[in-house]
Amino acid sequence: MKFSAALDVNVVAHEADDEVTVMLELEAPAGPPTAARAPSALQIVLDRSGSMHGAPIEGAKQALITLVQRLEPTDVFGLVTFDDDAQVVVPAGPLTDKPAVIERIRGVHPGGCTDLSSGYLRGLRELRRATKASGIRGGTILVVSDGHVNAGIRDADQMADVTAQASRDRIVTSTLGYGHGYDETMLSAIARSGNGNHVFAENPDAASTAIAGEVDGLLSKVAQAVSITVHYEPQVQMLQLYNDLPANQIGDGQVMIDLGDLYAREERKLLLRLGVDGMAALGVVQVARLDLQYVEMPDLVEHTVSLPISVNVVPGDELGDRIPDPTVQSEKLFQEAQSAKLEASKAFESGDLMAGGEFLARSRERLNDAVGIAPAGSADAIRVELADVDRMSEMSELSGAMYMSKMTRDSYHQQNRKRGRRRPQ
Repeated sequence: MKFSAALDVNVVAHEADDEVTVMLELEAPAGPPTAARAPSALQIVLDRSGSMHGAPIEGAKQALITLVQRLEPTDVFGLVTFDDDAQVVVPAGPLTDKPAVIERIRGVHPGGCTDLSSGYLRGLRELRRATKASGIRGGTILVVSDGHVNAGIRDADQMADVTAQASRDRIVTSTLGYGHGYDETMLSAIARSGNGNHVFAENPDAASTAIAGEVDGLLSKVAQAVSITVHYEPQVQMLQLYNDLPANQIGDGQVMIDLGDLYAREERKLLLRLGVDGMAALGVVQVARLDLQYVEMPDLVEHTVSLPISVNVVPGDELGDRIPDPTVQSEKLFQEAQSAKLEASKAFESGDLMAGGEFLARSRERLNDAVGIAPAGSADAIRVELADVDRMSEMSELSGAMYMSKMTRDSYHQQNRKRGRRRPQ
């Protein structure tokens, strides 16, 4: 696993409050090319409420049939559907009889209300049972829903607590919001706490593509339970994570950030801000240590990579004019643009098109500033994001608040929570 850090400034003033921004970059290993892929476990939790009638349910069923055809007989697959309550359509287990599984998928039909929690909890139980029986450690749950929850657990934070607990057992939860009527706050919170992905699929074709992308990642997974623990010194009085990832204080001066699973050669970026108080010692001082921990597949070997973060403390009159590293500074502006995009999504979700447009304009300003200082390689990627924000701004006048809230939330997830991630080819 490649793991590196860069600071916007590495010189701070003696006995004066200051701050530094740290950009972390990871790249997962390729994995042994000749080794047989370890069996994977995938549990689908599919909304079959009445709103899924017609093209949505038929498109989802066809996507799941294609998914089953791609998996190996040794892979664990299960399907739970939910409307007023949960139904086990395909008991989770190895795919030893694909034709029978496909026939059961074809038999799914729409029902009544939307009790997502019953479907998720039943699917979680199925996955845990099957992985224990097969000896597979961990797995993935993909929730597919097109509506707002109107039965069972309706509080997003409560559902997020459930997926967070599953994540601690190496079960990743991803969500796919289907159409224009789903609850992006609920599905996004579930995916965040579950260390998975949140994707917006406008129509059956987009849903098929999104499901295929999830399977691509699952089948090329090379690292599980990836986390970064920040061990910071007493001089660090403030720690901010720009990326909206699960982070927990696990001890004095220790914060653990969960990244979930990584597929082969996946790249990720994280941004931290450290506020330091006046340091008495002159010279190079270590202010933090970063421990990257992960389980490498398929042999399930645990690894730890440590990276010290140090600054050079100099007298104030020797500080001079500090010029921040352009790569780190442009990434900071990029993430400020993502924060504005999230606020746009919340405004659109509440029906306020004007406020949403204003937040997108703010996002565009930050991206323009980032392009102006970024090195050539980084600037090209930021221009792509800038074009995407421009496109969303233009669409907001025509597409309506409901559509825009979902599009902007999906984009925020990719560019903030999963920053640097590329879809597997």
